[in-house]
Amino acid sequence: MADEKNEPSGFKVVDRRSFNTEGSPRPEAPSEVKRTEPPPVEKAPRPQSIEPPDADLSQEPSGFEMLVSYLSTTAMFQLGLMPGPGGERIPADMPNARRTVDLLQVLQEKTKGNLTPNETRLLDDVLYELRMTFMELQKRQARKG
Repeated sequence: MADEKNEPSGFKVVDRRSFNTEGSPRPEAPSEVKRTEPPPVEKAPRPQSIEPPDADLSQEPSGFEMLVSYLSTTAMFQLGLMPGPGGERIPADMPNARRTVDLLQVLQEKTKGNLTPNETRLLDDVLYELRMTFMELQKRQARKG
């Protein structure tokens, strides 16, 4: 073991304490210890808004109106009333159209008494039109089948 202490280990120990064991400053102590700072953490870039910064949001429809519009448009696609993205005719998907109309009905029931008069009228009108169209398409399919 004594021999191991004399061999160089590759480690160098440096005493960086500013005071000796008696409490007085050490003459060889560095006046300022140089510390390495960790690299600054870069913040992730903020996502840019879809809307231009100067857009007048007061003219935009409310979130509720957008939701009703989205669901009604989806139902119209499912009923085969709207062309696909390439202009092709989309066949009616009656079970999914019924689910979408049912979702609008659930929305109507859950928001009853919490909507503005315009929102209530919009939802009532959309549901009426979709239900009438759905029933008309079911009658047509029954005649063909």
